[in-house]
Amino acid sequence: MSKKPVLLVIAHGSRDPRHAATVHALVRRVRALRPDVRVATGFLDFNIPSVQGVLESLAAQGVRDVVALPLLLTRAFHAKADIPAVLRDAPPQLRIRQAEVLGPSPLLMAALERRLYEAGLTPADKSSTGVVLASAGSTDPEAIAVIAEIAREWRHTGWCAVRPAFASASLPRTEDAVRELRELGCERVAVAPYVLAPGFLPDRIARGAAEADVLADVLGAAPEVARVLLERYEAARVPVLAAVGA
Repeated sequence: MSKKPVLLVIAHGSRDPRHAATVHALVRRVRALRPDVRVATGFLDFNIPSVQGVLESLAAQGVRDVVALPLLLTRAFHAKADIPAVLRDAPPQLRIRQAEVLGPSPLLMAALERRLYEAGLTPADKSSTGVVLASAGSTDPEAIAVIAEIAREWRHTGWCAVRPAFASASLPRTEDAVRELRELGCERVAVAPYVLAPGFLPDRIARGAAEADVLADVLGAAPEVARVLLERYEAARVPVLAAVGA
């Protein structure tokens, strides 16, 4: 049996230092869960090491099999265009399979609830609480449709109401969704950022939550997020191993 493929976590990168710190904390949790898997991290922009640099380093070390995992919640432009383009330029001796993005996943919904409870809500509050599912936003209609579907599914778990909102590119904004839930008659309103790490757009979500009763933290290094990473890795690595006759 061949050695397990290296898991390369591909993050977007940000000028905000909280972004990289959160990505590294999440990767540490993944390593703790699966010490048998080598995990590397690369950034598309702003931070080092770059994805290309990591791929070249892995190839120089004799690595052959890599699962490239986009640290993204939806299949938007980065997953469909940016990341495949970077991977096409990888050293030719690497066999790379791009894993699916993290969302949607029941584990991510569990992580959203974890963050809301950590912010002060309890399960007993669900039926009287309206939730704004606040994402970064996208111009990709598939990504927007996924967020709307997650909000619909989450509503069926017992919340008073759930409304999607977007920090950019799409409407409504967080503050508009907060007001809508107030007008709907929800006793309290909570904002749940459906984002992985702090940064410019999460800060915009936080400002839009000024009139909400509860603002949850970003998903970050929640244990459920780490488990989703490993689920995506396992789903992608099996075809890699089959292809090389492992």
